[in-house]
Amino acid sequence: MTRRIWNERMVKKKFYVVWEGRIPGIYDNWLDCKAQVEGFNGAKYKSFENKLEAEKQYIAGYKQFFSQLKEVGEKGDKQLSIDPKHLPIQNSICVDAACNMVTKVMEYRGVDTCSGKEIFHQGPFKGGSNNIGEFLALVHALALLKQQGKNMPIYSDSITAIAWVRNKKHKSIVVPTEENMLLFDLLERAEQWLRTHTYDTPIFKWDTKSWGEIPADFGRK
Repeated sequence: MTRRIWNERMVKKKFYVVWEGRIPGIYDNWLDCKAQVEGFNGAKYKSFENKLEAEKQYIAGYKQFFSQLKEVGEKGDKQLSIDPKHLPIQNSICVDAACNMVTKVMEYRGVDTCSGKEIFHQGPFKGGSNNIGEFLALVHALALLKQQGKNMPIYSDSITAIAWVRNKKHKSIVVPTEENMLLFDLLERAEQWLRTHTYDTPIFKWDTKSWGEIPADFGRK
């Protein structure tokens, strides 16, 4: 009996809503969903535990999905299982990085949280890592907001990169080489910027479990 229950849990199906992608819709497996969102600028998608909820949220739309969360606490509806007091600030910037584990080619970008519109995109860089990209993306966003005289939150799904920014220094184990010389020059400039500038821009950890993939995600999981 225990083995049978365990097997059922292991094959539990998820349903993926693609609000914005090559072909918006509801998909019953990650590979089909991935084909719609990978490399698609501003893709918006999220997984749900059952088809009924997926259909409900697909019809409601991406923006409505977040606004509905606010009603959970007011109405006592536990169906969404998300704390209504813990929601992303729409007037903000989200950053993320992508790094090929085989080639070590990395790139990073920042997007508008609400619209998904790309604000900046750097790379590809050779000889990098995901943490390096996340760190550079955060500093890039900080410097950009400082330059524009704006102050809005920045979201990242990397605890490591947020810690590096807080300490004003990266702790990557990647070794400098001739191939990644440009990347390490950027790291040095990023650290220099952190040491010589002050800012009160809040940096928050993106709650992937509750909100789905960060809007800046490259869709390559």
